[in-house]
Amino acid sequence: MLLSLGILLLVGFLAGEVFRKLKLPPLVGMLLTGIFLGPYVLNVLDGDLLSISADLRKIALIVILARAGLNLDLADLKKVGRPALLLCFLPATFEIVGMTIFAPMILNITTLQAMVLGTVVAAVSPAVIVPTMLKIMEEGYGTDQSIPQMLLAGASVDDVFVIVLFTSFTGLAKTGTFSAIGLLQIPTAIVLGVLGGVLLGYILAKIFKRFPMEDMAKLLLTLAGAFFLVSVEAHATGIIGFSGLLAIMAMGITMKKIHDGVALTLSRTYGKIWFIAQILLFALVGAEVDVRYAMESGLTVVLLLALVLVTRMMGVYCCTLYTKLNKKERLFSMIAYTPKATVQAAIGGIPLAMGLPGGKTILTVAVVSILLTAPLGAFAIDRMYKKCLRKGKSLLS
Repeated sequence: MLLSLGILLLVGFLAGEVFRKLKLPPLVGMLLTGIFLGPYVLNVLDGDLLSISADLRKIALIVILARAGLNLDLADLKKVGRPALLLCFLPATFEIVGMTIFAPMILNITTLQAMVLGTVVAAVSPAVIVPTMLKIMEEGYGTDQSIPQMLLAGASVDDVFVIVLFTSFTGLAKTGTFSAIGLLQIPTAIVLGVLGGVLLGYILAKIFKRFPMEDMAKLLLTLAGAFFLVSVEAHATGIIGFSGLLAIMAMGITMKKIHDGVALTLSRTYGKIWFIAQILLFALVGAEVDVRYAMESGLTVVLLLALVLVTRMMGVYCCTLYTKLNKKERLFSMIAYTPKATVQAAIGGIPLAMGLPGGKTILTVAVVSILLTAPLGAFAIDRMYKKCLRKGKSLLS
């Protein structure tokens, strides 16, 4: 396993650097590394590494979400207000509705299968959104209009909303009964996640103020706290939900509010860890992609995804109505909120594993959505932000 890990890190780093030199997003090279080294192409990665892939990806995601929270200011979030709230659910709802309309016509599947497919595809990828928005915040583009902050906040809740709907729709497809009470997990997951993160962030900030300690000790405590928050999510049952990823961001935001100096130091430390963690995250996501399914799908799936992405962008446009954003800023927000990766890799194969009708089709579309939107979305963000966003103050040092 250690040899496989070493190969993955080395090749992923080199591929990322090659793409950087070509003025393309490095994460595309890392994704391609995972695809080619993974079990569906060259198959050089050890099975033990792949068996813990989900845990390693989650750790990497925790690192980048913690850093995002440590750089988000409550004042900025309050300034965003309504658009950030709408981004949590409206674009995903538009996309699920679009999939429910178009998928039966294009793929010849049932309406219920299309609804399940919609929830698989509709989640935006924090793995792509968070690091790219942090980069934009660091360079100061769109920060005065709170555009990257708005997209960061929306992406953290979007996944909660979509995954709860996915659970409800797959339950309906499996048993024929729809658990409406399960939808209560959405508000409880958001509220309890925020409260849990705020509480832990407050405690840690007070500890850091009262007891001087090394930066690495602070990092250790915050990472342990983040792992604890994610583990709480796994034990939330029934109508009681808990969003661990949202809690991690809330923890960071609270620490920044109470102790800005510590938050800045921790953010820099997390940034150094992210240098390695991003390779693991994107390469291991790529290793989940079975390109055979993508090759079998043809252009019909691409057409379907193009149509539902248009509906998603319409949802983002509605979120930015009656704001002071200009046309270019709205266009950037619409494009930037389209990439898929982490959630699709995590849940795309579940309907097939459950034996649901249309499971293979759902997995195929999930795979193509990653291959299509993750690199293209990252490329578009990288190419557009300097042209579409106004230069403001950098929020990261």
